[in-house]
This record gives sequence, C-alpha cells and structure tokens, in this order.
Amino acid sequence: MNRKKESAEKYKEAKKTKAFAILRNCPTSPRKMRLVVDMIRGKEVNLALDILRYSSKEAARKVEKLVMSAVNNWQQKNEGKRIEDNPLFVKEIFVDEGKTLKRIQPAPQGRAHRIRKRSNHVTVVVDTIQTETNK
Repeated sequence: MNRKKESAEKYKEAKKTKAFAILRNCPTSPRKMRLVVDMIRGKEVNLALDILRYSSKEAARKVEKLVMSAVNNWQQKNEGKRIEDNPLFVKEIFVDEGKTLKRIQPAPQGRAHRIRKRSNHVTVVVDTIQTETNK
C-alpha cells in the first residue's frame, strides 16, 4: 500500500508543474479528430494555432480553443516567465475514445440499422523547448 501511495504522490507533484488542457465528451468521431491533432503534434504553439485557424475541418476550431486553454494554464503555472522569452511547443496531444451513443435508424422491410454517434476526449500538453530536450 505504501508503494502505491508514494507513486501517487509523485504523479500529483509532476501534474502540478505540467501545463495541460483536456476537452471531454466532444461530439466528433475520434478518427476525424485525430486527423486534426496529427497536424499540430510537436509544432511551436503559434504555428499550431495558425494551422488550426486556417484548417477547413470543423474539429480544428475546438482544438484551437483547447490549445489556447493549455497556453493560459502554462501562464498560470509560470507567473514569472513570459511567453515571448520561452517558446512553447505542443509536447503531447492525443485523442481517446469517449462514450458512444447508440441510436436506431429505420430500414426497409421492417428492419433497423444501428447508428453509433461517437465522441472523444482530447488532451494537450504544452511545454518550453528546454524541458523537451532535457527528457
């Protein structure tokens, strides 16, 4: 029991210094969201925001807002530092599958087709390049 408690404490401490943002239950299929997320993985934050702003995908709007939230969270955790002096990068970004709503669509000859309305969870972690090269 003690080992679990120690690892949980380490995890909590690491989470305090990590700047991240999570979007839960986004009503877009994970497959469509991953297409958008793959475009900005590892990019500098300003470049990533430009890519998202001019993307024609509907999911890009939500990811853009999420990246902005992660940047603001970084500012809250690093109050003495300026973003201009510390270039931020999208260190991690990933999409997990959320709940699937199951619906029924009437079909010919008294049958029914299943419709799966998928959702997803997106997580973004931003960090400066210095920390990224140290790891």
